[in-house]
Amino acid sequence: MTITRTASASFTITEARYVGAKIGADLRMINSLYGRPALTDIDDYTEEVALLLRDGYLGTVDYGFKDTTANAWKLRLRYTATTGGQLLDSRPGNLPATQSVASYGWSSYLTYSLKFLLLTSAQQATVKERLPIARVGMAEPTIGAGSTQSGHGYGRNGVGVNRDLYTAW
Repeated sequence: MTITRTASASFTITEARYVGAKIGADLRMINSLYGRPALTDIDDYTEEVALLLRDGYLGTVDYGFKDTTANAWKLRLRYTATTGGQLLDSRPGNLPATQSVASYGWSSYLTYSLKFLLLTSAQQATVKERLPIARVGMAEPTIGAGSTQSGHGYGRNGVGVNRDLYTAW
């Protein structure tokens, strides 16, 4: 008796939305602690991540509070797309509850993967048009003296994100 089985591994939108939902849970916790981001924006952030992650186009995405005058993060969650290896699938949370960010603006900054950058300009435009957020070019915000925590991430079926948390001193 011989049994033949064919399997193909693909990362589906459902799996990508699972990862995005965990990011959304972090953002909802940030909202409950600090009043931002707007709850109405979180679904767009999570869908943007899911679409880019599914297609392998996400590099990093940052969310947090920054000093707009100095273009410097004061509190930042950075999610870096990751494939293969030892992916984490942590519980959302473990966020600072006492950071003083009331005077800073909410911001998000996204970078694309090499796979996205290798697309033609027309293909890149098509991908961007399908996203729920229309991003505009800007200089990447900086970080100064502070601390960074890593070792937290969300993954499914070999694809996910690693989260770093930066807090300024």
